[in-house]
Amino acid sequence: MKHQHNAPLFVQNDMTVLLEAQHPRAETVSMELCRFAELVKSPNPFHTYRLTPLSLWNAAASGLTAEQLLVYLNENGKLGVPASVKQSIEQAMNRYGLLRMVQEEDKLLLVSDDPGILFKIASYPSLQPYLTATIDTRSAVIDPVWRGKLKQELTRLGYPVEDKAGYHQGETLPVRLNAVRSNGSPFVLRDYQRDAVDAFYRGGANDGGSGVLVLPCGAGKTVIGIAAMEKCGCATLILTTNVTSVRQWRDELLDKTDLTPDMIGEYNGTRKEVRPVTIATYQILTHRRSKNDAFSHMHLFQERDWGLIIYDEAHLLPAPVFRVTAEIQATRRLGLTATLVREDGCEEDVFSLVGPKRFDMPWKRLEQAGWIAKAVCSEIKIGMPEKTEERYRHAGAKDKLRIAAENEGKWPVLNKLLQRHAGEPTLVIGQYLNQLQTISERTGAPLLSGTMPHDERDRLYRLFREGELTLLIVSKVANFAVDLPDASVAVQVSGSFGSRQEEAQRLGRVLRPKADGKVVHFYSLVSERTREEEFALNRQLFLVEQGYRYELTAASDVLQDHRQQSFANQRDEAFLT
Repeated sequence: MKHQHNAPLFVQNDMTVLLEAQHPRAETVSMELCRFAELVKSPNPFHTYRLTPLSLWNAAASGLTAEQLLVYLNENGKLGVPASVKQSIEQAMNRYGLLRMVQEEDKLLLVSDDPGILFKIASYPSLQPYLTATIDTRSAVIDPVWRGKLKQELTRLGYPVEDKAGYHQGETLPVRLNAVRSNGSPFVLRDYQRDAVDAFYRGGANDGGSGVLVLPCGAGKTVIGIAAMEKCGCATLILTTNVTSVRQWRDELLDKTDLTPDMIGEYNGTRKEVRPVTIATYQILTHRRSKNDAFSHMHLFQERDWGLIIYDEAHLLPAPVFRVTAEIQATRRLGLTATLVREDGCEEDVFSLVGPKRFDMPWKRLEQAGWIAKAVCSEIKIGMPEKTEERYRHAGAKDKLRIAAENEGKWPVLNKLLQRHAGEPTLVIGQYLNQLQTISERTGAPLLSGTMPHDERDRLYRLFREGELTLLIVSKVANFAVDLPDASVAVQVSGSFGSRQEEAQRLGRVLRPKADGKVVHFYSLVSERTREEEFALNRQLFLVEQGYRYELTAASDVLQDHRQQSFANQRDEAFLT
């Protein structure tokens, strides 16, 4: 094959792919790479991606073939694709669908067109409890109770199952989308929202009805979930992260569908309503009096004949919910998330139990179309005062991160940023309550934390949405599923170690498109030459994979605000044009 010397990629024998960060097509190519590869590090001049079995299985499940992938890599690789990599890609992607679950009359079968493969997998000791029935060269009868556990174990062994056994309808519940919202404005699904629902539902075919849809914050994942409810027309259990999100789902359902308030139940610490549509928190499902007791509310999964379960923020699914999900594989399951990244490494469990990735919309593509705001990400390097630096040097590893995160030297920079963006809807986000309390006291802005009553949180969110408050100090309680559409500035003063999902969610707080089309700003304050700096690189990986670039700025440049502000205004104008 002719070498493409001006191409942006190097495909290497170890299944890594290097992307030239300064290549003219780097941003476009990075959006394509995230469909089938994972970004593992991003220093200039190259960003390093890795092709993994799971990333390739998800690509196959979303409709990409090995042939299409290899054509893409050959066209965009300087030296083509090594033979060993080609073989590994074909082997991994062809594994998806090699084993299928199907329903034939009253029997659940594991089938394959590859003679002998069932005998091969039956030799694995970990599979023998699930494969007790007669096995021939083409099929094995499976007890339906093991449908989830078998898929989970086969995925771990490198044999992902394509589940085509279909789903039971559950309790019928017709849902109709409104053409007009409660405020009188028209309501229609966006093209990509309709495509996402279709990718999940697949026309009601047996291979539709389970899977994960990946879209950025601000893209309307709740709307997609509601549209899926219309398609399925059945009683639905919605699981989400917190009480604020429960109420947002309820408000969206009442605003955009013909469901009435008596048809929607809230199930959380204060209310236990089980209705045709029930919205519950992960926290209540995993509640138990002690670690030796049973989970008090897992019976919710059997309280009605649910036809659809929606897992909001699916990347946060707790392990106990995975166990129950393995037992309800005949129920349709929809995962909604901004990122498949899990810090606990359980991405394979999401794949096997909720379903494979069915749809993935690159963040930058929606930005280019105007569906989410254009964002400028900045990492500001901040030195530590001498006494803090000395304390840091003598601290243990765990204390080092907290000292760096709470670096007092961040305050003058934060103060300058707040002055620069005075009057703009701004969030200051952090990990440590002492640090946030100090910022709250100095600015006079309220602090939202997990200890604040939900009604008070909702009141402050409402004041922020209505413009009466322009500055909120928020803990990690606001990382997920909080709708603050006008927020245009976020300043991250500290975070949870190297959490990529948290970084993505925090940027998502400001990505709702603005009426005036203005650029939004995401600042991350990082203590230089510390462990926090190392963690910051890892935190940024997912967003870099999505095409975002962090401007590196010195604290001194921010403190010289008149020069910096002039530059920022010029840059924003250029960005918009």
